[in-house]
Amino acid sequence: MKKVILLVLVALLGCAGFTQAQTTDKKASRQERKEAQKALEMALFEEAKQAIENKAFTLEADRVIFKRGRTAFVSSNTNFVMVDGDKSSVQVAFNIPASGPNGLGGVTVDGNVSTYKITTDKKGNVRLSMSVMGVGISAQVSITLMKGNNNATVDILPNFNSNRLTLSGSLVPLDKSGVFKGRSF
Repeated sequence: MKKVILLVLVALLGCAGFTQAQTTDKKASRQERKEAQKALEMALFEEAKQAIENKAFTLEADRVIFKRGRTAFVSSNTNFVMVDGDKSSVQVAFNIPASGPNGLGGVTVDGNVSTYKITTDKKGNVRLSMSVMGVGISAQVSITLMKGNNNATVDILPNFNSNRLTLSGSLVPLDKSGVFKGRSF
């Protein structure tokens, strides 16, 4: 009887040690995954920051925030702010049955960029302010890229009315953008 109890006790201790080794491996692999994710997000941030400096980027918005705080989730390939050198396009297209002026259920406006100013705060967040002037748009555009990933917000403040619009999404270089541009005016 003593041999059976001793054998069971040795088996339990062996299993406990094996379980503890697995838990340590899981913690180590979880930490490695977190570090890899953080490195990937930092690389995306640096890529987005470089795209802003090169004046060749697209903010692909997946969320629109209206003047009084109402939020709508939208398709990122039809809602964007694009800058290509001294040219800019702003497009919003909502999922509605009507086609809208751009043929996608919203509005697309093109304009020229002026007063392009980039600042970085103490925390490393990048802020871009610019004016966009064209036939269909005259607005102040402010983009905030938070340090650590490529998520950004853009505030569009029209010069002739108070219909402020905020878009939130991912900022990507122009060559990696996957947007579909409608008719502009």
